Amino acid sequence: MILFGTNPIAWANDDDRSIGADIPTTRILDEAGRQIGFDGIENGHRWPDDPEALRALLAEYGLKFISGWYSTELLTRSVADEIAAVQPHLAKLKHNGCKVCIVCETSNAIHGDAGKPVNDRPRLTADEMKAFGAKTEEFAAYLATQGVTLVYHHHMGTIVESPEEIDAFMAATGPHTHLLFDAGHCTFGGGDPVAVLKKHIARVRHFHAKNIRPAVVAQVRKDGWSFLKGVVAGAFTVPGDQDGGVDFKPLLQILADHHYDGWIVIEAEQDPTIRNPLLYQTLGLATLKRLSKEVGLI
Repeated sequence: MILFGTNPIAWANDDDRSIGADIPTTRILDEAGRQIGFDGIENGHRWPDDPEALRALLAEYGLKFISGWYSTELLTRSVADEIAAVQPHLAKLKHNGCKVCIVCETSNAIHGDAGKPVNDRPRLTADEMKAFGAKTEEFAAYLATQGVTLVYHHHMGTIVESPEEIDAFMAATGPHTHLLFDAGHCTFGGGDPVAVLKKHIARVRHFHAKNIRPAVVAQVRKDGWSFLKGVVAGAFTVPGDQDGGVDFKPLLQILADHHYDGWIVIEAEQDPTIRNPLLYQTLGLATLKRLSKEVGLI
């Protein structure tokens, strides 16, 4: 069954908490759940850490807890230490019936550093990627014993950004490691989202329907902007935005053709003072539902 979700970073950013800081938490939940009608929402810094308090809060607004970003540091610590570190997050996932754990390696990531150009992100050698993949797979195997599937989030400013790095990472991992496919990050990272999704669809267990504004993305690259500066300038947007560069219909067709069963999440951080989250998220969800019906996904 396909479920449609959103991410609170459309209202209140996690990497730069000054963005959307004035928006009340109740407004985020009311707009996402009661007004727009999403099935669920991902994690954000506004939500309570207690698993039951989280479930109860979201339920008030008709929302399920989908899952949420978990920052691994497997380049700098052991798998055993990572397993110990994930326990509070894992408890939230299990208590809320989440099927996936969204993972991204952040020990050397720069996406949250406003002073560093996203072009200067870290990169791994082939051997380093193999070693990282082996540790990730071991961590994923542990999560599988807990009933949770690891889905890796390729992301700007990190060691898995380009299509070649997605390929290398997937080759370096085994059957327990799956992919969170993000249309916006794939395109921003230089990939053809249709080609990348087709190549890895068998291991895709989570889908982020993120769009990009090509003109802003090109300026980020050309002028050496940080990831956060690009966000504020409008690098990302929702499906259906006339300024967006990602065609979601062929991507949803791939999901339909391969009987994808899971969440489709609009993750589109923008400056909420310029681009009203209620209007943009409403547009995004309406677009995804219309296209999903057209391709037979729902």
